[in-house]
Amino acid sequence: MSMLHAKVIVNPVAGAYSTRRKWPRISKLLKFVGLSFDYEYTEGVGHATELARVAANDGYRYIVAVGGDGTVNEVANGILHSTNPAETSLGVVSTGTGSDFARSVGIPRDYINACSSLISSRRRLIDVGVVEFKSKGQTLQRFFVNVAGVGFDAVVVEATERLPKYFGGTIPYLGGLFRSLFSYRNKLVTLSVGGRVEAKRILNVVVANGSYVGGGMHIAPKADLGDGLLDVVIIGDIGKFELLKALPTVYKGTHINHPKVRMEQATHITIESSERVLVYADGELLGECPASFWLLPAALCIVV
Repeated sequence: MSMLHAKVIVNPVAGAYSTRRKWPRISKLLKFVGLSFDYEYTEGVGHATELARVAANDGYRYIVAVGGDGTVNEVANGILHSTNPAETSLGVVSTGTGSDFARSVGIPRDYINACSSLISSRRRLIDVGVVEFKSKGQTLQRFFVNVAGVGFDAVVVEATERLPKYFGGTIPYLGGLFRSLFSYRNKLVTLSVGGRVEAKRILNVVVANGSYVGGGMHIAPKADLGDGLLDVVIIGDIGKFELLKALPTVYKGTHINHPKVRMEQATHITIESSERVLVYADGELLGECPASFWLLPAALCIVV
């Protein structure tokens, strides 16, 4: 294939600030494999979205995200908000702590092999989720490429954001989980999945496009990024010690056999509650319920 000139968007603080240190080597690897590119550093939350949107509007047809799942989410949002989303491909060099999107889509999680894969001619069209939520009195929307949801996981994300991520992988998530566990109370929500409405007390509802969350937890083992459906994992009124006992099964994907866990597939989900229920997407805390989730089929082109 004739190589496109790429815009590389680098989040220097990703991976507990390790990406700034890794970037000189990554840059040399990209040049070594023959990628033509220029790059910019992000300067804060939301900047990667703006950089990607401007790059796509300026004619870049290949945009590479160097960072964690949050960076990938922002770059994807920028592409999808541009005037040419269908003509722009996304490449990923994962340098974050979780790398759950890379796991889900099949991109190498070590940056050396990821750099080599960026010159691949293989493209994969993936579905993209949309979440609508409340934040500071406003109704907002956000695209997500991997996993979104409400409840306990969102509280864990909030706690994880306050913890150092020097160890990488699943350790920051587990730190946030244990920090949140004993103060959290399960929430009574009104849940609509595929048009069927029910009132239910839940620990968590995961709306999955991809399969992995929390640095390698196989939360939605049957999820497929290209099947035109969202996998909804509903974790009911499970107790804290019951949750701790079941936690190892999430890494294997066998938690879906638990009697208080239910899996469904749908294209549209809404969740409402009279209680404060937090909403997250792709490892980032967004806001609160009421929340709606739906799918845009085959909306984003990924280099794999």
